[in-house]
Amino acid sequence: MQEEMTEYDFRQQMVAASLRLVELGLNRGAAGNLSLRHGENFLVTPSALPPEAMRPEDMVLMDFSGEVVTGERPSSEWRFHRDIFANRPEIGSVVHVHSPFATTLACLGREVPPFHYMIAAAGGTSIRCAPYALFGTQALSDHALAALHDRRACLLANHGMIAAGRDLDEAMGLAVEVESLCEQYWRALQIGEPNIISDSEMNEVMEKFRGYWRR
Repeated sequence: MQEEMTEYDFRQQMVAASLRLVELGLNRGAAGNLSLRHGENFLVTPSALPPEAMRPEDMVLMDFSGEVVTGERPSSEWRFHRDIFANRPEIGSVVHVHSPFATTLACLGREVPPFHYMIAAAGGTSIRCAPYALFGTQALSDHALAALHDRRACLLANHGMIAAGRDLDEAMGLAVEVESLCEQYWRALQIGEPNIISDSEMNEVMEKFRGYWRR
């Protein structure tokens, strides 16, 4: 269980996950970031450091006032990590990526409608796209929180994607799922407008998806 892991275990897990996001093609270079709740604080990846150069010691421990407890420069996006944790007690990990298909749709300002029932995996009947705001700002965090209301994933206009879960494995799995859905939606749009599942049908899906990520 995650609560039985030490802080160093968390740090190692974050390095491995950052490398895995690059291997999966969800991030490139130093793009993107991730975080883990840790007691009364949270750990976030460092600023401008590519995963292949990261060490467990580079992860930055922060408190909920935004102060660094240990470490140096946290990701410039630490505000939305902090605010998601502060407002969503069920969330234990946040993953932010600049994956190709999610970012393509985000640059068009398009939310992902229920063209496929697996949209429900993100917690709702659509994947919203938050309005654009400068990276690292409180405005971006506020927009992200609104887009994540009753959801576990959203797009960020002209930016990328956020996926959240009870732990890092869950958040990573959701990021992969959302990127796959964005690719499918993008491909369908090359031919025409895809059929959309009705609200009543999606409500049935949502009922079946309760506890979808539970292991």
